[in-house]
Amino acid sequence: MREAPADYLEFAVARSGPLFRTACLLTGDWHLAEDLVQETLAKMYRSWRRINRAESPVAYADTVLVRTYVSQRRRRSSTERPSDRLPDRAGPVSDPELRMALLDGLAQLTAKDRAVLVLRYWEDRSVEETAHVLKLSPGAVRTRSLRALQRLRTLLGAELADLTA
Repeated sequence: MREAPADYLEFAVARSGPLFRTACLLTGDWHLAEDLVQETLAKMYRSWRRINRAESPVAYADTVLVRTYVSQRRRRSSTERPSDRLPDRAGPVSDPELRMALLDGLAQLTAKDRAVLVLRYWEDRSVEETAHVLKLSPGAVRTRSLRALQRLRTLLGAELADLTA
């Protein structure tokens, strides 16, 4: 087996943390997030020469991560389910009950709705960036964001009102 190029190793080390954080938010499961990041980095390694010449390997990695997640969720043969355990926290959380309720609500959304909300609001990406990653038009991202937020509000119902009061 050949040795990985130094620039790929540098990229993988630098991006593993941010990719893992996004994967945790998407999957709701620490172990599934690790698998998703590993699969993303493996896909990037296979095409590294071509990717390295691209404008933004970081954006490419994010796109591969989200598309791999959506693809895995779409497969009917997948029997894995998110667990009730949350990943370790990196820093202090101002309201753990609200965070838990939001993560639980996200877990109940479809893969695409969850991906849109995570990219737009947790990752604080623009409509255009989100559209590029998900291969949607900006208008479709706006529409899906509004509808996904409405679904999330419906799922959380009175629980959200109690937590934000």
